[in-house]
Amino acid sequence: MKTALLITDEREPNREYKCETPWFGTPPEALLQGLVKLPDVEVHIISCAQRPMKSPVKLAENIFFHSLHVPKIGWLRTGYQGCIRAVRCKLREIRPDIVHGQGTERDCGISAIFSGYPNVITIHGNMRLVARINRARPFTYQWLAARLEHFMIPRSDGVVCITNYTREAVASLARKTWVVPNPVDSSFFEVKRLPSPSVQILCVATVDGRKNQNALIRAVDTLRPQGNFELVFLGGATRSNAYVREFFELLETRPWCRYAGFADRHALRQYMASATGLVLPSLEDNCPMVVLEAMAAGVPVAAAHVGGVPDLVRHGETGLLFDPLNKEDMAAAMKQLLEDRELSMAARAQVEARQRFHPEIIAARHLEIYRDVLSSPRR
Repeated sequence: MKTALLITDEREPNREYKCETPWFGTPPEALLQGLVKLPDVEVHIISCAQRPMKSPVKLAENIFFHSLHVPKIGWLRTGYQGCIRAVRCKLREIRPDIVHGQGTERDCGISAIFSGYPNVITIHGNMRLVARINRARPFTYQWLAARLEHFMIPRSDGVVCITNYTREAVASLARKTWVVPNPVDSSFFEVKRLPSPSVQILCVATVDGRKNQNALIRAVDTLRPQGNFELVFLGGATRSNAYVREFFELLETRPWCRYAGFADRHALRQYMASATGLVLPSLEDNCPMVVLEAMAAGVPVAAAHVGGVPDLVRHGETGLLFDPLNKEDMAAAMKQLLEDRELSMAARAQVEARQRFHPEIIAARHLEIYRDVLSSPRR
């Protein structure tokens, strides 16, 4: 089977045009780890960029890479018309059996539906829900992305939903849906847990109101007298934002809180090797990768009972769930996380993660979806 994967090359949004090696978001990278194990599948990755970039022709024996130069006028301001046309032209050369658009946040999804080939799209960010929660103003990026997502869903041959939360959000629009969680980078399954002299809880997320770090800090205030531990925050932070300024003001008076900046996958694995637990207090989330990664690494997890998180964590069995709007509930979950010295929930979570989120499992499931689409009559 010949598959075209439309994936954002992260060199483009990060403006790293001089880098000669493409790199992708965490879920697509992990999916490729699984697809490389399927020799009967020929994968062609197509990525658009606003500047020409040097790139390898092949990323693996069965994975080819195509970087397409699309001038700035062909992006969001014109509904990604330049990307759509460039992708269609490349697809006429490749002649794939199916096209898979990874994400609706940028150009990949809309290029897939206008490809002229059988296609599916994966929704990672639920842009309609994100725009609603953030009360996106008209003609801002989130507002436009939400409307493009609404346009794409009914025009695709099917939508890959990474949680039931997404499936419920698209059910009334999509022709067909499948629920397949994100794969986890296989290296997280190999993390060697190390004894730590201190108790360290990680909170990994971009610092913003939707991730709810400030409420977590205030909730944990009540636990501080009961034991010594450190709450370490990892993630990007834009200090011009009022919520982020408040976050740093809270940290100034709490020596048991520490901001350690953004952590890449390598650094995150090092943190998880000795972490006592991971907490994620989001007000909205679809399939947070850090929860999956912590489960794969054997790190105990406490996360907000929102969005798609209950699809990933079974309360009291593979982790803890709490109400992110309830200070007492959040503090109680944190206390239980700190007291789970036997790591029984984490052990069960690790076994389940290998069965559900390993790249080879997810890649095989995608192959089943492609066959399902190709065997169904197109409208």
